Amino acid sequence: MTTNLHAPLARYAARLHGAAGDRHHVASPLGAWLLLALCASAVPEGDAAGPHGHAAGPDGNAGLDGLDGDAADLADALGIAPAQAARIAADLLDAPHPLVPSATAVWHRPGAGSAGLDAWRAALPRATGTGPLPDQAGLDAWAREHSLGLIERFPLALDPRVALALASAVATRISWAAPFDLAPAGALGPDSPWAGRLTRVLRTPAHGHRAWIAATPEAGDVAVHVAAAQPAVDGGHEAGGAHTGTDGSDGAAGAGLSVVSVAAAPGVAPADVLAAAYRIAADVDADEPAGRQSLFDLPLGETPLWTLREEAVRTFAPDRREQRHTAALPCWSARDEHDLTGLGFTAAGRVLAPLVGAGDVRARQAVAARYDRYGFAAAAVTGMFARVSLPPLGVARVAELRFGHPYAAVAVATDRRGGGTGPWHGVPVFSGWVAEPDDVAAADLADPPGA
Repeated sequence: MTTNLHAPLARYAARLHGAAGDRHHVASPLGAWLLLALCASAVPEGDAAGPHGHAAGPDGNAGLDGLDGDAADLADALGIAPAQAARIAADLLDAPHPLVPSATAVWHRPGAGSAGLDAWRAALPRATGTGPLPDQAGLDAWAREHSLGLIERFPLALDPRVALALASAVATRISWAAPFDLAPAGALGPDSPWAGRLTRVLRTPAHGHRAWIAATPEAGDVAVHVAAAQPAVDGGHEAGGAHTGTDGSDGAAGAGLSVVSVAAAPGVAPADVLAAAYRIAADVDADEPAGRQSLFDLPLGETPLWTLREEAVRTFAPDRREQRHTAALPCWSARDEHDLTGLGFTAAGRVLAPLVGAGDVRARQAVAARYDRYGFAAAAVTGMFARVSLPPLGVARVAELRFGHPYAAVAVATDRRGGGTGPWHGVPVFSGWVAEPDDVAAADLADPPGA
């Protein structure tokens, strides 16, 4: 599968991280973008593909000038035409990555549906779950299940006005192919404000990690370090298990995950460093990454980013000049929430409004991550609520049914396989007359797991 996702995703990431500012934080722009892309499939077909049916160009937002109104606003957030965004989201969700388990869901409140809503749900990716709106406990359980337990609660609180709910989850839990060594915190350098706060930091092992100095248009010369996960193999992986192809082959072969760390000189704006990191990440598995600097083209000595020295060695390098890189970096962790309502979701709500009559939208992401000596774990759950006005006051009658005396029970099969009525449909399998009840068994007193 080849997509043009990197440029529009980097563009969206700039907006999301820009809203968070320079405080310590972590986010999943992909998790938010996937929800917007699900909404994009609700854009009318004539508006979704852009002018003359053309999608975005290589810069991530070309070809969108002919879109109008809500479709144009949603396309601006996505960075590509809505139809292309919907196709890319379906490709990602229907071909899951073995090290990055992901999930999406669309739920509606019973009675709030329409023919348009049914048609949109039918066009969603096969992997997207649909159904009636769960209660808050159900939403929280969904968040825990699909975040590998890293996110305890759904990022939005349910209320009676919610007519439609969308959710995405992306997660990973990997071990490094080569664990870090340890070093005193002073290895971060004499100018590091962290050296005095920490005791030990991580140091690259002799083999298995990659590091280099790169020239970037956004942030100047930067220090780059890449740690790779243990490869996904047949038989599963702690992040979610291997994916087997439809031909029975190991679909995990060739799938990996790397964490790219990029540091620029002090004073460079976080937005510029993040933009440089996204640029480098797109090229992370190249034999010769773009912008890589030769150490022999740089001056010897100290900078806030590195120490460069020269020493005599015996080497088989053709020109007798050998380049070696090591890196020291800290462990880190973060837990965060982001209000995403103004980052494309208002436009998404307007696109969905004709389907459920909801005009008020809320969107939020909960995310957690940890980077340490032995691996990396992260998860994000993104939620969107479309809310309607509360209906006028009326009256409801509520019946509580009681089975307090002998009654009949029938176990009956249903059979709607193949879209029709199968031979088992409506066939009673067991029946009984209940005249001697039992008390609830002790084993049933505990709530089921995940409840």
